[in-house]
Amino acid sequence: MDTPQPRESHTLKKSHKLHNVCYDIRGPVLDHAKRLEEEGQRILKLNIGNPAPFGFEAPEEILQDVMRNLPTAQGYCDSKGLYSARKAIMQECQRKQIPGVGIEDIYIGNGVSELIVMAMQALLNDGDEVLIPAPDYPLWTAAAHLSGGHGVHYLCDEQADWAPDIADIRAKVTSRTRAIVVINPNNPTGAVYPPEVVREVLDIAQEHNLVVFSDEIYDKILYDGVEHTATGALADDDQLVITMNGLSKSYRCAGFRSGWMTISGTLAKQRAKDFIQGLTMLASMRLCANVPAQHAIQTALGGYQSINDLILPGGRLLAQRDITVEKLNAIPGVSCVTPKGALYAFPRLDPKVFNIKDDQQLVLDLLLQEKILLVQGTAFNWPAPDHVRIVTLPWADQLGDALDRFANFLSRYRQT
Repeated sequence: MDTPQPRESHTLKKSHKLHNVCYDIRGPVLDHAKRLEEEGQRILKLNIGNPAPFGFEAPEEILQDVMRNLPTAQGYCDSKGLYSARKAIMQECQRKQIPGVGIEDIYIGNGVSELIVMAMQALLNDGDEVLIPAPDYPLWTAAAHLSGGHGVHYLCDEQADWAPDIADIRAKVTSRTRAIVVINPNNPTGAVYPPEVVREVLDIAQEHNLVVFSDEIYDKILYDGVEHTATGALADDDQLVITMNGLSKSYRCAGFRSGWMTISGTLAKQRAKDFIQGLTMLASMRLCANVPAQHAIQTALGGYQSINDLILPGGRLLAQRDITVEKLNAIPGVSCVTPKGALYAFPRLDPKVFNIKDDQQLVLDLLLQEKILLVQGTAFNWPAPDHVRIVTLPWADQLGDALDRFANFLSRYRQT
């Protein structure tokens, strides 16, 4: 009788599609943070814009509406979303002066994250390119690569309050470019773009027939009287603009995973029917987004905007932004452009002072020594290891203490 031979061992590897996909906001350094927590150590997590752990809770009326509607939220809804929620989003577009957005031009998703991936999958063929800002919210780049395309990064200019470098955008358009991404207000820099800058980006998109994706999730988190203008409100009627927004930040409902995508440009939509059909197909394939959370949308958009209490003088978010910038700019060798919006600061660490060659090692060393978790600038596709992103959600005194510890760490830290 033959003796059975053992099967050859094979290593199960991830798909090749994931080779260029990176999301270091929850990456290798976070794994070290989890290990430290399992050992009983307390970590101050300034790596992700998650409002709830820092005491920013959803408005009570939103919670009440979701609870009251739970009995009717047990089945699937329309693949694009609840009619009442989409109508509220349509009215929000009218308030923001984004023309031509009807009920059927609105898709509700399990957070904006799902919709970004969906939009990239619907648009890109292998080898297509998408212009994405550097620094960016890295999901945009990851989604482009996952969909077979390539993220091509145009620079934002730190010396110009992190505005997009228009000349760099022009230089990077090729015959393969299909779309351009605008993140405004910006994550990670906190920049809010003036309308004239957005118009210049739109002019390039118009010239090269590019789809414009506008990520506006922080559009209500604004400081110092700065106003935000929706990209869709500035575009011509024959430009396709896809705007992303949701409840996670302005309404402190991050765990609800309730975001939306709107399509504007009445004439452009006629030319984009096939692409839009693709979006609808992908929306149908996942049946629908989380139904209970959709009941929060109408109440959130139509009611009292409680975010104003947090961003105006006397508000927590403004105070936390202020102490972050003050403390960072007081550190020798560190400079920080004042964020005009969002929940982050993106300070620069002077290479002549700190000689940082590996910014992931920097944030790991900070974690191990001070138990503070940041994200390195290269995780946001910034080309040099000379920035970090700091979440400004903790109470001002907690932030102040953390930044003092960061300063002490930097005073003795050098990479060789």
